[in-house]
Amino acid sequence: MPSGTVETTDQKSSDETTEQPESALETARRQLDHAAAHLDVDEGVIERLKHPTKVHRVAVPLKRDDGSVEVFTGYRAQHDDVRGPYKGGLRFHPHVSEQECVGLSMWMTWKCAVMDLPFGGGKGGIVVDPKDLSDDETERLTRRFAEELRKFVGPKKDIPAPDMGTDAQTMAWFMDAYSMQEGETIPGVVTGKPPVVGGSEGRQEAPGRSVAIIAREAADYYDYDLEDTTIAVQGFGSVGANAARLLDDWGANVVAVSDVNGAIYDPDGLDTHAVPSHEEEPEAVMTHDAPEELSNEKILELDVDVLIPAAIGNVITADNADDVQADVVVEGANGPTTFAADSILEANGVEVIPDILANAGGVTVSYFEWLQDINRRQWSLERVNDELEKHMLSAWGDVRSEVEARDVSWRDAAYVVALSRIAEAKTTRGLWP
Repeated sequence: MPSGTVETTDQKSSDETTEQPESALETARRQLDHAAAHLDVDEGVIERLKHPTKVHRVAVPLKRDDGSVEVFTGYRAQHDDVRGPYKGGLRFHPHVSEQECVGLSMWMTWKCAVMDLPFGGGKGGIVVDPKDLSDDETERLTRRFAEELRKFVGPKKDIPAPDMGTDAQTMAWFMDAYSMQEGETIPGVVTGKPPVVGGSEGRQEAPGRSVAIIAREAADYYDYDLEDTTIAVQGFGSVGANAARLLDDWGANVVAVSDVNGAIYDPDGLDTHAVPSHEEEPEAVMTHDAPEELSNEKILELDVDVLIPAAIGNVITADNADDVQADVVVEGANGPTTFAADSILEANGVEVIPDILANAGGVTVSYFEWLQDINRRQWSLERVNDELEKHMLSAWGDVRSEVEARDVSWRDAAYVVALSRIAEAKTTRGLWP
């Protein structure tokens, strides 16, 4: 999930501008208003969507390994459940805040709706640096957090998933703690678990796979031969590495990849399977031999057909948007393009495929996992990937239709699809007195 901040332009001096951080909540509300302008939606529905249904704040005490006790703050924002249970990640990060969780929960509402999944948006986390915790402390903190949230989550209420600073093991601990207190095994309370305890095959690779699928479809839409399409990928973690390798397998020419230390570039194409991903060997991209090394900033400025920012949020800003030479940007990370940068890219003719479509493979396979848990049936990896392909192509078709019918950007079209579905559900259900 995104870093939770998006930036906007602000006057720095008479001849120089820079962008200042804007909260995820402010950005989400701005995007809501922008999408609403393209639709005839009741103003009352829009006003309701600007506010979360609930925000839970809890104290999470932890007994440290040295015997001392420290109390951390945890949040769970539940934005909207008109189409189904709340759905979204839990992150362990020092910058977690209530506003961030609310904003990100709104984005999850849009993402689930654009994919036509029967979920609403949720988001939560603990204000903690996971690097400061031992494995035992992480487990104890997770289990206590599960207990503090137990009344508010469940397979029919709110279904957390991994996010920044959490992983499949974290979800297994959360599920076990919840199940122990409920007196029965309830794997559907979270998704993103290891398959041995009810997780789905293909869940970890899903966001990268969906990014690759959308990049492939975008190349076809703009009449690029995939084998001649040059691609640069910023970030070689789970999303970036899986997207790059799949596109490489399909014949695309991945010329540059990066991690936190910098980028490697080969105009003739990289062997992406030979470059270590973050999971395989953290921060090892620069150890791979390549004709040229670049900074993480310069990879964004390469003259390629497709740029995939798949690292963190807010990397394409008003300060560097004019330097982006790619024809198409496919957002692998959450929120990699700031609001001001979006306008510059559009003016420059750069097509931006938004995160709420491109990287929605994660929540889509989480939906598959939820179905498997409810029905106590395990799907094969082949079935998961086939179903993901179908869902991504369906969502791509829905968004493409709005692009063509309304002559709007891909981002606006995705939000129009999402808001139309949410607004129809709210109107149909009505407002209880």
